[in-house]
Amino acid sequence: TDRPYQKVVTDISEFRYGNMTIRDRVYLSPFKDLFSGEIISYTITDRPLTRYVLEGLEGVFTARPKLLNYRMTIHSDQGIQYQSNPYRHALQKHKVFQSMSRRATCHDNAAMESFFHIMKVEMNYFTHHFDNKKQLVKAMKEWISYYNEDRIRHKLKGLTPIQYRNQALSKMI
Repeated sequence: TDRPYQKVVTDISEFRYGNMTIRDRVYLSPFKDLFSGEIISYTITDRPLTRYVLEGLEGVFTARPKLLNYRMTIHSDQGIQYQSNPYRHALQKHKVFQSMSRRATCHDNAAMESFFHIMKVEMNYFTHHFDNKKQLVKAMKEWISYYNEDRIRHKLKGLTPIQYRNQALSKMI
């Protein structure tokens, strides 16, 4: 896409800590702008419930400047949260188009899967053991902040996602 807040992707990923039991996990639900790669909004919760996805979605609506007059599309997989009536109604209320992957088509959501992989690799998630939830959540928040605010990207002309978005918006508004 050539505009900020036009195409956004979302998904949910599980992160484990402690003894790695079924109770020792948190879920990350981010919303990523495909223009800059910025994580616009996210929630980290104990359970992947629709209400937490809705909290992240509200963050997207809050972050998007009201002056933008083009349609926003939010793409997801076919998870139960994204098929729910409250999620669909929230999108309709804000005049946002919903796009969902076809069944067994992982390529449609590759941008989010790639983000989760990069995050887990750079956090050393696969080799570092987080002893408790607090440690893991702190590391996740710090990494997302680094990703948005400090991590430069060559395809963004050496800017961070937030710098690139701000530069584009300054030319539009």
